[in-house]
Amino acid sequence: MLLTLTLMLMAVQDGAVPIEGRWKNPSGSVIVSIAACGEAYCGTVTSASDGAKADAKRGGTEALVGTQLMTGFKAARSGKWRGRLFIPDLNHRSKAELRMIGAGQLKVTGCMVGRMICKSQIWTKAD
Repeated sequence: MLLTLTLMLMAVQDGAVPIEGRWKNPSGSVIVSIAACGEAYCGTVTSASDGAKADAKRGGTEALVGTQLMTGFKAARSGKWRGRLFIPDLNHRSKAELRMIGAGQLKVTGCMVGRMICKSQIWTKAD
């Protein structure tokens, strides 16, 4: 816990926490706003294409905009943040990791089946 707080404080001292802000997925079909929510960080869909909304609806998510895709993300080590990811078109929650990989680039990795099946995407700053 102390390490997590130290990492968060170090990030705040450098300005905004690196993962905070508006991020878009690789296809640009979804924009998620990541911000503090309690002692962690969460990401909520603020914009989505009609196609993304239709995919989510087929998966059981009626309203994609306003849905919290990322929950409970806390600083881990080496610029990584760990939490849970909701995949609306599969109606599934998985363990996930966020990692800054460059200026304005965030690697989003979600894993299923005990980290045996993982998928990553590179998201970019939408601001």
